[in-house]
Amino acid sequence: MPVVATAGHVDHGKSALVRALTGREPDRWEEERRRGLTIDLGFAWTTLASGQRLAFVDVPGHQRFIGNMLAGLGPAPAVVFVVAADEGWRAQSAEHLAAIDALGIEHGLLVVTRSDLAGPGPVLEDARGRLAGTSLGTCAAVAVSARTGQGMPALREALDGLVGGLPEPAVDARVRLWVDRAFTVRGSGTVVTGTLGEGTIAVGDELDIEPGGVRARVRGLQSLETAREAVGPVSRVAVNLRGVGADAVARGSVLLSPAAWLRTSTVDVRLLRPAERLPGQAMLHVGTAAHEVRVRPLAGDTARLTLSRPLPLQAGDRAILRDPGARRVVAGVLVLDADPPPLGRRGAAAGRGRELATATGALDLAVEVRRRGAMRVADALALGISAREVDAVAGGADHPLRQGDWLVDPQVWGRWATLLRDAVAARAQGVPLEPTLTTEAARSAAGVPDRGLVPALAAAAGLVVEGGRVGLAGVVASLGEAEEGLRRIEQRLATDSFAAPDRPELEASGLGAREVGAAVRAGRLLRLDDDVLLLPSGPARAMRVLAGLPQPFTLSEARQALGTTRRVAVPLLEHLDHRGWTRRVDATHREVVP
Repeated sequence: MPVVATAGHVDHGKSALVRALTGREPDRWEEERRRGLTIDLGFAWTTLASGQRLAFVDVPGHQRFIGNMLAGLGPAPAVVFVVAADEGWRAQSAEHLAAIDALGIEHGLLVVTRSDLAGPGPVLEDARGRLAGTSLGTCAAVAVSARTGQGMPALREALDGLVGGLPEPAVDARVRLWVDRAFTVRGSGTVVTGTLGEGTIAVGDELDIEPGGVRARVRGLQSLETAREAVGPVSRVAVNLRGVGADAVARGSVLLSPAAWLRTSTVDVRLLRPAERLPGQAMLHVGTAAHEVRVRPLAGDTARLTLSRPLPLQAGDRAILRDPGARRVVAGVLVLDADPPPLGRRGAAAGRGRELATATGALDLAVEVRRRGAMRVADALALGISAREVDAVAGGADHPLRQGDWLVDPQVWGRWATLLRDAVAARAQGVPLEPTLTTEAARSAAGVPDRGLVPALAAAAGLVVEGGRVGLAGVVASLGEAEEGLRRIEQRLATDSFAAPDRPELEASGLGAREVGAAVRAGRLLRLDDDVLLLPSGPARAMRVLAGLPQPFTLSEARQALGTTRRVAVPLLEHLDHRGWTRRVDATHREVVP
């Protein structure tokens, strides 16, 4: 269901035109009908000759309500621009056209109204010339009278043509619904309305509400006063929300697919048709929202905007900068980067402006990853890069590498691998007793943002990962002078498996805590509780002995069968229990697990 907004000077017949097309009253408030003046947004719809249903967002034309007008125009993909034949081009005609041009709306229809009061020819010619130099270009034009019906069939035909030329919206895109109304319905709770430009909302969906960070569930949906289980783009939609009060949402709020959007307070933009002098403070109109921003020129036609609160923006978004004091549009805005780098050093602003000189607002995954070195897949998606593009990542000299939940620039990956290899080599040379690095130490040495990347990085660097440590292939701990003492203990344990060495024997053999730790990490000794040391084969040898005992058996029976002491038998049996090789039967007996 396409949606179009009206635009044009106050009292040029926008609401009368919508009323004649739809048979519905777009002015919702009694004051509007009493004064004959549209104050707030109005909504109506009709069915065209083609059978296509078309919704209208009727905007106010008076200068005092320009904020309401921009809220209606912002999310609309097309516009019906209205000029009265008996008045011609007026001040708000120019301001509304400037807003349309700033938003980059390319689909429109020029309608000259009240053609029963004056010949429409001169106004048509003048308005066509003014529109031609904007984003609307050379659009179709119709002269009508809503009062007499003159030209209305031609207008309906032209609307069918306008609708047929609109681009197909993305049904499976992320949801970003800018709220233009919020109210409470007795028995239902909070209801919000808006124009859904992309994505699909279904009953039962969860949506994030900004500002506020509240998450709500969709209780019900309506489109054109008809209950729906799901609504796709482009549509006027009313969303009944569960789990949120009416005070938590208002015009300018936005409903978002959960955890799918970057909330940004800083954007780099291109200024379109900017005024000669840019104010340092301005009002940014985007969607139905309006927020104060600080404007910092960069270079050329680029600037950095610092928002008063985070908004879900992405590269390619169009918005309007307006000076509320001077009551004028300052510039159109094309968002080039919703996650720009900080400007620290002197001259950084001008340098950043030069970087953006050829930017178009189209996202390039390789460029985004290269600038950051590495980024999470979720962050790339939140920027607005499609899942299809992320899934197509295959790596290569000019393409990012996909490593689990990360995307990494290939040059950065190579640099990390070199840093890690050098760090491990230095460790092996400097600390031969412990020639490996823990995973965390390896991550820190390489400057990697996530320990989960270390195993793949180690493999790329020709390193090995064993027991949570990274080392050079074939390099084991060197005990130096303690090597001979360790070999004597290994030889004795080979013939007397459960005669674990005590501390005096270890010290006499030159095996302190560091040497013992190195032997354990190298897999030459097995450490049980209470610092009992056996060969790694000790538990398996114990099982062969215990399997020959009458089942179940006591600790004393096991100790005697193994020919060892209680100091060794207790932690050894607990180790076997933990591995699931033996199990307790009662407080004093165990048995071998079949």
